[in-house]
Amino acid sequence: MSVIAPTHEDSRLSLGGAKPRFAVVRFPGSNCDQDAFFTVRDVLGCPVEYVWHQETSLKGFDVVILPGGFSYGDYLRTGAVARFAPIMDSVRAHAERGGYVFGICNGFQILCEAHLLPGALVRNAGCKFVCKQVHLRVENADTPFTRTCKPGQILRIPVAHGEGRYTCDDATLLELEQANRVLLRYVRPDGQTDDTVNPNGSLGHIAGIANARFNVMGMMPHPERASEKILGSADGRALFESLMLALK
Repeated sequence: MSVIAPTHEDSRLSLGGAKPRFAVVRFPGSNCDQDAFFTVRDVLGCPVEYVWHQETSLKGFDVVILPGGFSYGDYLRTGAVARFAPIMDSVRAHAERGGYVFGICNGFQILCEAHLLPGALVRNAGCKFVCKQVHLRVENADTPFTRTCKPGQILRIPVAHGEGRYTCDDATLLELEQANRVLLRYVRPDGQTDDTVNPNGSLGHIAGIANARFNVMGMMPHPERASEKILGSADGRALFESLMLALK
């Protein structure tokens, strides 16, 4: 029987031994939970389960995904109510133990509201919802979320949000930059920063950041919507595959 070697673009990452277990947290108003679930189960071939927002345990999971959507209808502001969900105590404990937490879009907003990541996500510049493909430059490829990428690699991944403009105070920005905690930045296809391709006006063109221990990441673009070529890009798969390698 012939064996075809896997490639980054067309096949699942091949790992020996047990594969990591993923949890996809579902809040009322989540709408990208199924996309994340599909990517983990059908693209990566890893075990994954939904976890309802009222649950209080994440025992047995290696990676926790907070998906995109409009948790609790985005009442008050994005992520402000979700931070008080019963499951969030377990998310904090999971992160404190060194477990991986991956917040995508609304998940990034929740992580900032819960103070698992610094800063805040506010209304886009121009106060318009933006939904399109963007280009991201990998700023730090030496993390559990980016290790299958190369420094400076350009990823093509879609965004879909109305409140994705990252902001923080000067001291926080300096700390993020000096500690290489800015993982992804909005750029032109040639890799250069340009205000015209910053889809939301984010400070420093920031698209994704990590905590000080590099086990919690938040990003506004949707890598789960760029996990297969049929979706227009498979570049987002690299972030999920990086987590698999980190847990090998």
